Amino acid sequence: MKKVLIAGGGIGGISAALSLLKNGFEVEIYEQAAALMEIGAGIQLSANAMHVLISQGLEERLSTLWVKPSAYVFRLHDTGEIISKIPLAEAHERQHGAPYCQFHRADLLDTMAARLRELAPDAVRLNSRVVAYEETDSGVTIRLENGDSASGDLLIGADGVKSAVRAQLLGAARPTYTGDSAWRLVVPSKRLKPHGEHEMAVWMGPGKHVVSYFLRGGELLNFVGLVETNEISEESWIARFPWEKLKQEFTGWNSEIQAIIEAADRDECYRWSLYFRPPVDNWSSARVTLLGDSVHATLPYLAQGAAMAIEDGAVLARSLAMEPDIARALQLYQRNRINRTAKIVNGSTANRGLYHAADPNHIRSYFQQRDEAASRNNEIFAYNPLTVPLV
Repeated sequence: MKKVLIAGGGIGGISAALSLLKNGFEVEIYEQAAALMEIGAGIQLSANAMHVLISQGLEERLSTLWVKPSAYVFRLHDTGEIISKIPLAEAHERQHGAPYCQFHRADLLDTMAARLRELAPDAVRLNSRVVAYEETDSGVTIRLENGDSASGDLLIGADGVKSAVRAQLLGAARPTYTGDSAWRLVVPSKRLKPHGEHEMAVWMGPGKHVVSYFLRGGELLNFVGLVETNEISEESWIARFPWEKLKQEFTGWNSEIQAIIEAADRDECYRWSLYFRPPVDNWSSARVTLLGDSVHATLPYLAQGAAMAIEDGAVLARSLAMEPDIARALQLYQRNRINRTAKIVNGSTANRGLYHAADPNHIRSYFQQRDEAASRNNEIFAYNPLTVPLV
């Protein structure tokens, strides 16, 4: 049985471990934090990712935590005019065979980690930051920040945008500031006026846009505000930023946006700068590979970043099960992932221009051609990493 070492115990790393275990591999996860944890924010997963989580035996537990949004509603930032309303939950599941779901990140990771403990109780090593590795013809050895080491047959770098595995394998990522920063906050729904349906809303305005949707069966509202700014802040999900700055940046926006901002906890507002990392055309050696944000970090304009990491893990597990030679298996994996992930990275970046358009007529014109946009989205959602042919 091959032993797979995974650097990083986030959603991508844990999902990869579950897919690998299902395919008969031994896994060890090395996580730098003292506990497996995610920040208090939302995450969206469409059918392409949900196929994988369902196959991992998580559907029943996740069904108590998810929200299936009834529709995707696009609005103008000030008047609230509905530019487009696209049916989502029922239509998505009927067309693609798995649901479109929104979760609190911590709930999702906790559920995945509980499943991992059932299958492999000792798989996770906490307080274990991978800082380097040594690769030989017979295996790979990782070195930890605490001085310990561990060996296995191959290493997966799932250690995020500041990946040490990527830095050694590919060199420095050299990210470029996009000109955007992202606000994130979560507000208890009871502080807001009642909503009849759990719709997901995109509010579009000059140089900014907001995405809002519900979590935990509607108990919470997740707010993501993307703003164009020259004021660069830390690239960190846990970087607090003043509430007063949030309030200022959305002056003049619709009363519904103002109500969410007013209902937010003043000391629980987070903002960080977004960086673009261009796609690469090779991310594997003979015994080391990458997945998720470590290799194709995606801007949050398509809601597909976590889905790509989950897809990666499923396709990698299938590749290793199909091809006994590890080097050839890693090439099979990346060959079947590079084009798709690059398309998502570039498509996500392109969405920024639409959402931040200054002219409402430009936005209206785009959505009048919605069939084209819907076709592109359906191509994303129709991908099933469990069954797509690997070539």
